[in-house]
Amino acid sequence: MPRPLRIASVNVNGIRAAFRNGMGPWLDGRDVDILALQEVRAETSHLEELLGDEWDILHDAATAKGRAGVAIASRRKASIHRVTFGADDFDSAGRWLEADYEVDGSIVTVVSAYVHSGEVGSPKQVEKFKFLEAFAERLPALAEHNPLAVVMGDFNVGHRKLDIKNWRGNQKKAGFLPEERAYLDRFIGAEDADDYNRGGGLGWVDLGRRFHGEVEGPYTWWSNRGQAFDNDTGWRIDYQLATPALAEKAVAYTVDRAASYAERWSDHAPVVVDYQL
Repeated sequence: MPRPLRIASVNVNGIRAAFRNGMGPWLDGRDVDILALQEVRAETSHLEELLGDEWDILHDAATAKGRAGVAIASRRKASIHRVTFGADDFDSAGRWLEADYEVDGSIVTVVSAYVHSGEVGSPKQVEKFKFLEAFAERLPALAEHNPLAVVMGDFNVGHRKLDIKNWRGNQKKAGFLPEERAYLDRFIGAEDADDYNRGGGLGWVDLGRRFHGEVEGPYTWWSNRGQAFDNDTGWRIDYQLATPALAEKAVAYTVDRAASYAERWSDHAPVVVDYQL
């Protein structure tokens, strides 16, 4: 049996800063096959320099230089990739990147997604809802394109109370608004539904919840303010959502939380999943 395909996703909060702070040793020791990155905030040449020749790199930069940016790096070359997303008048540059890879005779489709952070009552929130709507519209076509697909990245939305430590104090803030959480209901099912995460909604599976069950977290992002990281007062806003067929092939799920605040190289932790194809 071939070894599992290891797919990792992380918001690097600036790829150059992440490497300065220790991302390189993490990547060297993690044996990742496909790596989805969000908030790259760099040029393609920077990615090539930092990652090295052994990676095939796809990169979609944001329209505004130094902002957002998504990438997918792989040990194998993509057969096709796509960046078109949403309505013609919607600027999704740097936030959605799809690619198809041939793995052990199967085609696996991966998406690196970076949803807007949003801000209640501002144009940022309007853009966030536009993105989430385009996200919802794209998922059925993506599943039809390939039954082995995974959408991963920083969604900037905590779906359930279990996904945010201080959920009571964030119910009226971007990231935990009922209107935002309703989109994840559409993707994977409402939390109180009988088919939640088992074919509900559009049928996608939240692998973090599938593997960890009804527990708080595990969180993937912590504010840099106060003692949020040390106290594990975090948010679970980074996901790997898989089609049912691919979810059945997932054999391990890990959040690579740093051992200490000083050892972090991003304010997000990588989400790493092994798939036995």
